[in-house]
Amino acid sequence: MDTSALTPWRQAVDVASRSLARGATQRGRHALRTITRRDHDESGIGWRVVNLDLHGRRFRYRVTDNDDAHGPDGPGTAPIWAINIHGYFAGGSMYARESLCLAERLGWRVVNPSLPGFGGSDPLEWSEISIRALSDHIDIVRQELGIERFVLLGHSMGGAVAVEYAARHHHDIIALIYRDGVATPQWQERHGLPARLVGTVLPDVAPMVDLASAIALDTPDLLIGHMFTTVRALIPDLSSNFKTVAQSAPIATMLMNLDLTPSVTRVARDGVPIYAAWGCFDRVVTSAAAAAFEEAAGVSVQWVPGGHSWMLARPSGMSDLLTHVPSGEAFLDVITTRWRGTELPALRRVV
Repeated sequence: MDTSALTPWRQAVDVASRSLARGATQRGRHALRTITRRDHDESGIGWRVVNLDLHGRRFRYRVTDNDDAHGPDGPGTAPIWAINIHGYFAGGSMYARESLCLAERLGWRVVNPSLPGFGGSDPLEWSEISIRALSDHIDIVRQELGIERFVLLGHSMGGAVAVEYAARHHHDIIALIYRDGVATPQWQERHGLPARLVGTVLPDVAPMVDLASAIALDTPDLLIGHMFTTVRALIPDLSSNFKTVAQSAPIATMLMNLDLTPSVTRVARDGVPIYAAWGCFDRVVTSAAAAAFEEAAGVSVQWVPGGHSWMLARPSGMSDLLTHVPSGEAFLDVITTRWRGTELPALRRVV
């Protein structure tokens, strides 16, 4: 009997059980909240928000304000830097709770950029929009903060942006963490019930109808648990994004025609360690895209409980993976070893 179809559910249940068993005490002791500038939570970690002027165009990013951060070898060692790239129609502040968890649990210093047209950053001109132009903003942050090497996280659109950057700057990357990303084009093939119903009448519109339906079905997952805290974390970026929706709309068109499969393969071939995590209920970027990424990158996806934006609903989810789940613990060892300047053998596939 072929049990491969059960793998996502088996892994998701395992992740949930490990997170609940080993993380409940920590999460009860430290209830993180979104904070800005001089506001700090119980852990003493806050945010420094920067509005950078790029020749008259505002580019906003935020960086965790944890001056006592240190590396895995203890006080006096430089901390590991991480840059966390958001998804489409999101922004840096939406992922603030997740980044604060990473900063507190792992001691990292985390940067959350808001890409052009999102989260308070001014949009690019239509003629300037490209996946490369978006990824260039990662390098702007790196240079502004004097970061040499860093862990790069990307979710959804941010996964594609991260892959594009890593393919051109693999020497800058300690490791790549890719979550429910759109770098491989299989997610664009919409075969759900809405697509089939609309496709008989309006075949060109059917994929967008199916995608809109998938996004709507994914929304309840965001409201499970700390609903009001989650909604409060989403509102600032959503408010900014509605003001720039006309200028950022071409980015959606670009993503629907994007294929970075060769870049994914190049990143893996260049020796960048890759950790891929996917929500087992993700209807926006489907399991077909996960399988395509596995094939291109030569890694196995770690399935987690939740939908497309599981890390927004459960901001401790990524730090739970890296500290509670065997595949994540092994990957965190790789990150630490590469941060020290040495190498480990390639990770085996997790099955």
